[in-house]
Amino acid sequence: MEKVNIRLLPAVLAAGIMSFSGVLIETAMNVTFPTLITEFSISTSTVQWVTTIYLLVISIMVPFSNYLIKNFSIRRLFIIANLFFIAGLITDFVSPTFLVLLLGRFLQGISTGIALPLMFHIILTFTPLEKRGSMMGVGTLTTSIAPAIGPTYGGMLTSILSWHYIFLFLIPILLLSLGLGLYAIPEIKIDKSSSLDIISLIGIGLLFSGLLVFLNQMGTLKSLIPLLIGIIGLVIFLQRATKAQQPLVNISVLKNKVFVLFLCGFLVCQFLLLGISFVLPNFVQIVSGESAFTAGLIMLPGATVGAILAPISGRVLDKYGAKIPILTGLTLAAIGWIALTLLLNEPRLLSLVAGHVFYMLGIGFSYSNMMTSGMNLLTQEEYGDGNTLFNTLQQFSGAAATAVVASVINIFQESNTDYLKGTALGSQMAMLISLILLLIIIVACLRHFRRPKNS
Repeated sequence: MEKVNIRLLPAVLAAGIMSFSGVLIETAMNVTFPTLITEFSISTSTVQWVTTIYLLVISIMVPFSNYLIKNFSIRRLFIIANLFFIAGLITDFVSPTFLVLLLGRFLQGISTGIALPLMFHIILTFTPLEKRGSMMGVGTLTTSIAPAIGPTYGGMLTSILSWHYIFLFLIPILLLSLGLGLYAIPEIKIDKSSSLDIISLIGIGLLFSGLLVFLNQMGTLKSLIPLLIGIIGLVIFLQRATKAQQPLVNISVLKNKVFVLFLCGFLVCQFLLLGISFVLPNFVQIVSGESAFTAGLIMLPGATVGAILAPISGRVLDKYGAKIPILTGLTLAAIGWIALTLLLNEPRLLSLVAGHVFYMLGIGFSYSNMMTSGMNLLTQEEYGDGNTLFNTLQQFSGAAATAVVASVINIFQESNTDYLKGTALGSQMAMLISLILLLIIIVACLRHFRRPKNS
């Protein structure tokens, strides 16, 4: 691909706006779950598919985008992604049923599944190495701002108008993205460099959909069938990845143990981000009896802190290396997470806000720097596969987090005669499960950075 005539910052922002919009809806809709449960007469484990279907589609689309980016111009892919998103917004605005709502989220997932790897592809391809941390911070900022305003945005519209307007008011934002992209992203000729491995794509689809349905049905015998489907998908994908001449994703980058460490750390951060965005708003509404607007408002300060720190932490990485921001961030995140878990025993809104802010301080320093540090270990030829792994597994991790915490909470709700008590206990258990993952990553990173010759 020719590296000419691209306006880097507006190009990154144009693709980032689509990712921003997807995360905005994702976090905005989490606040509406109690409303949707009542309106459509569905369970907690069913309503989470509003988020899960979106993340599942992205998980499948991102590997496919690895092929698309190698065979189609980034300008053409950007336009297609934008139009898919607008179609999804219109579908959800007029949706009269839960299934139609899921259809719109499906279309939005296709869009974000193209836009997200496209944004990072632009950054990795056109940004000098010494400025990459800062530009990755800018890219991450576009998606980090969304959780800052998403819950408040969703809560306010649900309380004043209707959850339908969450989608309507984003159409002008997508039109802005379209105009910015048409201005910044030129038509660059490329040489088609790969063929599509359809069998690998089918394997990925079976793997992710099977595992997510399994997580959604945890604790029941019928969950074994989707688990088996997921395992079959994994076998198909691994076989093609090791034997196909042009695999959909080249997993040889996973031989780099440090890359795998930063990848796993990044995925745990994503798991916690999506998990807390489900647990806190629902806990505040169901257990504390607050409105959807209040539930969204308590997420605002912490998410704002995380968004502000994303580009700042990138500059820290560029100047001092990975050790300081990552270890500092993970430590702060763990302290905040433990505080939140304990505070669910005697919830006070201001205390929950403080705990969430402290946790997001840590995420702001560690989250995007995990991805930057991992990608910096790869050669330019490996960027596409590394980018695909980060973005694919990021979405699956988010979907898995939503499915796991929803299932855990649902199990406690159904097994407890007191619905409020069951919700509180389930929320705490979901937090504890997530904390274990975070502590494992902290130990692994400490061991890595204590070795000689590490920055």
